Amino acid sequence: MVRYHHITVDAHQPLSEQSDRGHNRWHEAIPPIAEVDPGDTVSIETLDAIDGQLAPGSTHEDVASVDLSRVHPLTGPITVNGAEPGDLLEIKLLDIEADPWDNWGFTAQVPNFGFLSDLFPDPYLVNWELLDDYYAESSQIPGVRIPYSPFAGIMGLAPSTSLRETTTAREQALIDQGGTCLPPDVSGAIPGGEIGAQGLRTIPPRETGGNIDIKQLTPGSSLFLPVHQPGALFSTGDVHYAQGDCEACGTAIEMRSVVHLRFRVHKGVAESRNIRFPQFSHDDYFSSSEMAVPRRFYATTGMPIHPDGRNDGENLTLAARNALISMIDHLETRGYDRQQAYAICSVAVDLKVSQVVDVPNFIVSAILPLDIFI
Repeated sequence: MVRYHHITVDAHQPLSEQSDRGHNRWHEAIPPIAEVDPGDTVSIETLDAIDGQLAPGSTHEDVASVDLSRVHPLTGPITVNGAEPGDLLEIKLLDIEADPWDNWGFTAQVPNFGFLSDLFPDPYLVNWELLDDYYAESSQIPGVRIPYSPFAGIMGLAPSTSLRETTTAREQALIDQGGTCLPPDVSGAIPGGEIGAQGLRTIPPRETGGNIDIKQLTPGSSLFLPVHQPGALFSTGDVHYAQGDCEACGTAIEMRSVVHLRFRVHKGVAESRNIRFPQFSHDDYFSSSEMAVPRRFYATTGMPIHPDGRNDGENLTLAARNALISMIDHLETRGYDRQQAYAICSVAVDLKVSQVVDVPNFIVSAILPLDIFI
């Protein structure tokens, strides 16, 4: 018998005040808050990505005090009956409701966070009015309407003990080599204690999904995740009203939400097909056709060449950086300041790999849909 489950949170309280509703670290020992069968319809209320530290009326100055140790509050875990390690869990997205409490979203530029954080050191905030499932607009970025194209930035499963330990070791090795990664840290962790001290941070995506931030995962999509723990232990949060294929400044149009979905278990498929990482599908345009293609656009390009002319061959990160900086320059010609332009890029501009064969200069294109302008 197919059942309906509605998993609630208090949208106006931080996760620390309702720790029985979710978590902000990944760990296999976090107890589930609900149990569902494959085929059941599940509605999940979610907090915003930074745990309610901003609100309607917040200012640029408020962004400077955001505590990133509280990122991301997730609703879950949810046990999916019958799911076992080696299975492939299909998450079918049915619908997403945009902040039914306040119809509010935000885009924040947090100091020391984001793709161009070295060029944008100052805190900045855009408050968006969410007009249901039509569009978002803000007086802080006049002349722009961002069409509704919602998705859950985080959908993930619990790791196994061995995968968590392997992940901790490889990410520490990356830190030791001078790379950027956040190691386990009990500060701000929910739950705390030993689980909080060992739990993986939610910033990076991993084999079990997590913070994948894939804008094509709108309602109608299916996400496929390899299962590592009995019951799969699914959690979700960090839901976006809309996002560019880059989320350049580190945030999209962030919002609280209600996510409606359904699970299906594909027995043994992850193991038999050696599916190690998330996969996804959609049978139609993931967004309105004029935005998904897009219909009208202006694009800039980037190559792996430094401003002083030095070539850093095949460096897609540098190419993406150059394409994005050129797009910010272009948006200035439309009358926006650089922080407004950076925010527009984060919520609407798509970074696309145009080619990876013409060595040494791979190309990344930044594509701006012109239908966002009114």
